[in-house]
Amino acid sequence: MTTQKVGYFVGSLAKGSINRTLSKALLRVAPQHMEFTEIPIGNLPLYSYDYDADYPPEGRALKEAIAGVDAVLFVSPEYNRSIPGALKNAIDWASRPWGQNSFARKPSAVIGASMGAIGTAVAQQSLKQVMAFCNSPLMNAVEAYIHFKPEDYGADGEINNPELESFLRTYMQEFHEFIARVLTVLPPDEL
Repeated sequence: MTTQKVGYFVGSLAKGSINRTLSKALLRVAPQHMEFTEIPIGNLPLYSYDYDADYPPEGRALKEAIAGVDAVLFVSPEYNRSIPGALKNAIDWASRPWGQNSFARKPSAVIGASMGAIGTAVAQQSLKQVMAFCNSPLMNAVEAYIHFKPEDYGADGEINNPELESFLRTYMQEFHEFIARVLTVLPPDEL
């Protein structure tokens, strides 16, 4: 079986981000044929089309990182019922300049955790709209709105709650299968 290279975005820039904790847990339960690379977003300047003619090194590095993976996974909090500004900024950089959208035809999935009971449901819908516009095939099921409970996680991605571990394992297996289906229809050589 071919290894799937997956780039993942953590939407929060906070050092103690619960979504970073969730990302570690997801990587731990992912199928063995998935290889992960975090795509950093914290050093990007604010996007402006003034940069389109000559991207700064941070913008070029972002686009190169996305080009080097088969799929992308967004692990993001919800800020004011939407996605964090830093994540939206990164998406804007990656999707420009016009005609050079890094997300076009690249499979993606969205998941997030919050201390609130509805997880990141509203932010995920916002992010899905943005990624649909970016022409990224989206995994729409299994939906995953994680109500974060600190006691469910260990320091290095261990999951202390068997039900949560089973759910996250299923989510990552579904993502693995989704990537395979998309890449069968849209092989990377044709991108």
